[in-house]
Amino acid sequence: MIEIVREVPLSQEDAWRRLTDWERHALYVPLTTIRLTAEGFVARTAVGRLGFDDPMEVVEFDPPSFCRLEKRGNVVAGWAELHVSPVGSQSRIVWREDIRVAWTPKFSGGLTKAVSRRLFSRVIDGLLSN
Repeated sequence: MIEIVREVPLSQEDAWRRLTDWERHALYVPLTTIRLTAEGFVARTAVGRLGFDDPMEVVEFDPPSFCRLEKRGNVVAGWAELHVSPVGSQSRIVWREDIRVAWTPKFSGGLTKAVSRRLFSRVIDGLLSN
């Protein structure tokens, strides 16, 4: 599991709105598009016709403070939680994510965590800065 924490000069509502704009996540994830669904969204990562879908179901949604996603894909599985809390006129963001990638050996967990931390930090920082 990884945890990313940020304190930002945004109201809780503004930070929440930016972080839960699911389609905008694709701006910060290479080779990925996002399509909204009735249950949540599907992130499609591909080069040409070669790629995979990462379906995510929103299983808890309590704006503007908490959201839990379940990753239901054949390639990427796991969960993510987003906590946004007010700190004076600012906000504290805590993003927790646990990812399992199919067909990878157990010893690659450290690499998966490192890549995930870097990727999700980029997403969070990008969404919060725009």
